[in-house]
Amino acid sequence: MPLALLALAVSAFGIGTTEFVMMGLLPQVADDLGTSVPTAGHLVSAYAIGVVVGAPLLTALGSRIPRKRMLLLLMVLFTVGNLASALAPGFGWLIAGRVLAGLPHGAFFGLGAVVAARLVREDRQARAVATMFLGLTVANILGVPAATLLGQHLGWRATFLVVSVIGLVAVAALARLVPHVPVDGRQGLGREVRALGRPQVLLGLLTAVFGFAGVFAVYAYLASMTTEVMGFGDSTVTIVLALFGLGMTGGALAAGPLTDRALRPTLYGSLTALVLALVAFRFTVHVPWLALVTVVVLGAVGFMTTTPLQMLVMNKAKDAPTLASASNHSAFNLANAGGAWAGGAAVAAGWGWTSPTLVGAGLTVVGLAVAAVAGLLDRDGGTGKGSSRVVAQGSTGQGPVVQDPAARGPVGQGPVARRPFPGDPQVSSSASPASGS
Repeated sequence: MPLALLALAVSAFGIGTTEFVMMGLLPQVADDLGTSVPTAGHLVSAYAIGVVVGAPLLTALGSRIPRKRMLLLLMVLFTVGNLASALAPGFGWLIAGRVLAGLPHGAFFGLGAVVAARLVREDRQARAVATMFLGLTVANILGVPAATLLGQHLGWRATFLVVSVIGLVAVAALARLVPHVPVDGRQGLGREVRALGRPQVLLGLLTAVFGFAGVFAVYAYLASMTTEVMGFGDSTVTIVLALFGLGMTGGALAAGPLTDRALRPTLYGSLTALVLALVAFRFTVHVPWLALVTVVVLGAVGFMTTTPLQMLVMNKAKDAPTLASASNHSAFNLANAGGAWAGGAAVAAGWGWTSPTLVGAGLTVVGLAVAAVAGLLDRDGGTGKGSSRVVAQGSTGQGPVVQDPAARGPVGQGPVARRPFPGDPQVSSSASPASGS
């Protein structure tokens, strides 16, 4: 795998840490700023709002900016948002800082996924995207627990200062390791919007909203289930969350090669497994050791859905995948908010702390149904084998390898051989990229 994927993974680690760490810092923030914990919970929503708004907006604004430069600008904005959060003089300013930090989230992952896919051969694109997402899963194993402990001992502001430093490291890694990725001269906002409106893209986004909502219906209340149902103490919550993160990492590692081999079957299988795991958790949560095993499984099968969903919308958007890819992260954050709301509504209705498991299973069933309908309507018969790839192909199905003088290796080793991008002057008309089906 190219070293550029490491730079993308480091960036994902920083983004994942700042996204989830607020959940563990709410009591400290509330005490320091003189507000209640439920009110401080709006800081979680503020970040999600930033993601939902920023993904399409920043992607559209950056549609003509070279890919590497756009990634750098997004990571700089992320760093500024976290620094603003650390220095916020009051609650309102902290809300603004969280929105600012969330704005580049979806656009970065959307564009990063496209760049990651274009750095490797066609048959390894999903693995490349999954490698970038590994940074997000590792953040849940190491970044979030460590940042939470740091915030508890040195104050929540120290956490966001450290995340700002991670952002600076990510900027340096992107600048050093990511090669030049040219923008297709034919691409523009209008083309990206038209691609986003394709039925298969919209069905993919809808699958993400409902399918992934099942994960967050439970994850949002996993800490309360740990203490109220499993019978563990408060100190165990961090361990349980880390176990969930371990499962996420395993799911990401498995999802890449499985998606490369068969996209839709991987999606159907992971969503079905998620439904079964959520229903099982309703019963295993009462047996501590079984509950911990199920938490790992939930993390694994839940995150295994993300890579096929990401590749699906990118593939179906064909030669204008960036806006669709970024919008997929808006869909994931809508799933975050919607799943947490639905799970909380069940608890508030008096159905008990285990009720979010069945609510989550119901939401995921809806997502699975949408995915099945999309597969039936798809021209490739739902196998995923006929889907167009992110990297345009030549007439042979492999495409020529070209030397890009602007794409230099990370250690000054000269031009990098890669697959051609649409609009490359090196590619003759006889080897023009095909769009695929």
